[in-house]
Amino acid sequence: MARVAIIGSCITRDLWPILGEAPADLLYISRTSLPSLFARPLAGVELADDPPPGLARHQHNALRADLKKSALAALIAHRPTHLIFDFIDERFDLLAVRDTLVTHSWELEVSGYLDQPAFSSARIVPRASAQCDQLWREAALETAAFLSTTPLSDARIILHESQWAGRYLDLAGQLQDFDPDVMIFDGNVASLDAHNALLRSYQQRFAELTGAARVSADPGLMVGDVGHRWGLSPFHYVADYYRDIWGQLRALGL
Repeated sequence: MARVAIIGSCITRDLWPILGEAPADLLYISRTSLPSLFARPLAGVELADDPPPGLARHQHNALRADLKKSALAALIAHRPTHLIFDFIDERFDLLAVRDTLVTHSWELEVSGYLDQPAFSSARIVPRASAQCDQLWREAALETAAFLSTTPLSDARIILHESQWAGRYLDLAGQLQDFDPDVMIFDGNVASLDAHNALLRSYQQRFAELTGAARVSADPGLMVGDVGHRWGLSPFHYVADYYRDIWGQLRALGL
């Protein structure tokens, strides 16, 4: 029986809630970036046992994992038969803090942790910057080495390739255009076209380094859905998108 882990976003995790119940042993690692995933734990940050106001427990758990860098150990312990990557969460900027990197996610913004002294020297590394691109490329090399030199070498590596949708279905079932500038979170706006170019670059590089099996939906299904359970977004797609990806994953042994 397949034992699945995800390093990615809701575009992969949502396959199970939409098409059936998620397996009890599914490991989902989110709200991180490859450079952050392989960085040092952030020293001095004090993390609450219970989620701060505004965060659900699963959101807080993802944030804790990114700050404490516990995801890789959890992944090895999980011993997945299938490990699926997607790079939609690579939309966030990075924060350079002391001798490490963390993901500047919405969850980190909401948590209140940024007010702690541990973050006093933090500086933003913009996602679209040359520095972030170099950090990501170096981390992709680390990822490939990690996958090939740990027990994960036995897992089937799968890359779920995607793009931000340029159009969405409104409540009347009519196609509408997304604004070319997309809100990542309050005060953080990104170009849809620029992020799609980044995704193409990331996906191609990762596939070359890892030899991952690649799955991607028919471009005609990359359409946002105003009725999506998580709300309207360029990466909250219509149900047929997920059905297409699920069929390809089933063919890979899931």
